Amino acid sequence: MTIGYLSLVLHAHLPFVRHAEHEHFLEEDWLYEAITETYLPLVQALDNLARDNISPRLTITISPPLAAMLRDDLLRRRYQRFLGHLIGLAEKEVVRTRGDERFEPLARMYLDRFQGVRACLMDRCKGDLLEAFREHEEHGRIEIGTCAATHGFLPYMQAHPEAVNAQIRIAVESHRRHFGRDPRVIWLPECGYYPGLDTFLRDAGLRAFFMDTHGVRHAIPRPQLDVFAPLYTPAGVAVFARDPESSAQVWSSQAGYPGDPVYREFYRDIGWDLPLDYIGPWVQPGGARKNTGVKYFRITGRGQHKEPYHPGWARDRIWDHARHFIRGRVEQSSRLQQEYGRAPVIVAPYDAELFGHWWFEGVDFIEAVFRVLKTEAPGLKATTPSLYLHRHAAHQTALPAMSSWGHKGYGEVWLGRPNDWIYRHLMACETRMIELANRHPAADGLLRRALNQSARELLLAQSSDWAFIMTMDTAVQYAEKRFRAHVSRFNKLYGQIVSGQVDAAYLSALEGYDNIFPFVDYGVYNSRALAAASWRAAA
Repeated sequence: MTIGYLSLVLHAHLPFVRHAEHEHFLEEDWLYEAITETYLPLVQALDNLARDNISPRLTITISPPLAAMLRDDLLRRRYQRFLGHLIGLAEKEVVRTRGDERFEPLARMYLDRFQGVRACLMDRCKGDLLEAFREHEEHGRIEIGTCAATHGFLPYMQAHPEAVNAQIRIAVESHRRHFGRDPRVIWLPECGYYPGLDTFLRDAGLRAFFMDTHGVRHAIPRPQLDVFAPLYTPAGVAVFARDPESSAQVWSSQAGYPGDPVYREFYRDIGWDLPLDYIGPWVQPGGARKNTGVKYFRITGRGQHKEPYHPGWARDRIWDHARHFIRGRVEQSSRLQQEYGRAPVIVAPYDAELFGHWWFEGVDFIEAVFRVLKTEAPGLKATTPSLYLHRHAAHQTALPAMSSWGHKGYGEVWLGRPNDWIYRHLMACETRMIELANRHPAADGLLRRALNQSARELLLAQSSDWAFIMTMDTAVQYAEKRFRAHVSRFNKLYGQIVSGQVDAAYLSALEGYDNIFPFVDYGVYNSRALAAASWRAAA
């Protein structure tokens, strides 16, 4: 008997970072590290499960900027260079640590791991990581969802419906081109929802999205089954809410699994620990230190003292935590089934990069969860949103509340003292883009190219990552520089288009720098086209 459903959701996203004008660029490492530590290990874990006839029913939402970077020829070549460099470092570490019973086994572990990742990329994936995910979806093991085009925080675009529509429509088209089918599920950037957004999702053919807990709990009318069954919005799109109990077991800084003392310590890396004259070839060309991904210590405790990492201890703990996680969901499902009279669906959404990158053992945890689920919890079924809706079509209709999964649950992270200045520029650019699309409904030639590039620059400026980074006070200088660059490029193009004097050389340079969405059609910002599309969908 089915006592409940578990929907594990991983949101894979990185901002579009591609600097062809520089041979080495630090922020491109965000992508290379995530490929090495999260995305390729996920493919390996899915392959392992498939080999043992385990279908995890995992949902992975892959944002359009990430998909674009994973298919970009320049970034692919640079990643292969990055990985080869990393293998060279591991080989050097095996020599340096020879005879050291604490660290030589760890150096060999990293060498084996990096070589395995390269084999997965080149032999198994044939250099195309997205194709491996598509293959797993075709076999029904995962469901791949999309996100808004450049992860823009949609509640702050609602004054310009055309801008919201563009983020959604371009995302759907990007997904179709990368995966060969229309997406059915979307991860709203930062889980940011506002009433009325669901109409854009419906009109684009999307069937379901995710929200944080309070957005559904504060729906009107209140949900009869709390967050343990989807709701239909007034537009007829299903919304799945995050379960706070299962999320806390992973996310909580106090009680979450990743903080266990036996797991690997993220913040001790040989890029900072070893002498610069040794580690120099593996840090920045100018000599500035950075993380290499080779880390020899475990969390140990809250203090500065760290003990060497023991992979065997960590593997044992992974299984303990996977069993604890599944046991908790079984107990939770049994309790909720008695309370509501039906099997609940428990939605556990996370950033994909938590697993493998931030939490070194995280991908192994995911694989272990699905193995434990099959062998030790037959009454708890893994599911995806589309599969669940196919089998359970009748649900309550309600209007969810504006919300996000950011700090305090609303929009403060993306609109506060460090970043509030960006919105007067974004809104001005949105107004101008709509004006251009309405003024030139059927442009061609150089003008059309300029209009399409204007759309790309606006989309890249809208990325929620820039505001988030400013709030978190991490790579603030880079985020501000990127935002200002895209706004400046947009405004310069706007001036050239309005004056009828498009600079072909300048336009070509921008098309080379900011080459995301080669298929983009500026007409998506046309107000009449939006009204006509909404009318057809409603009819």
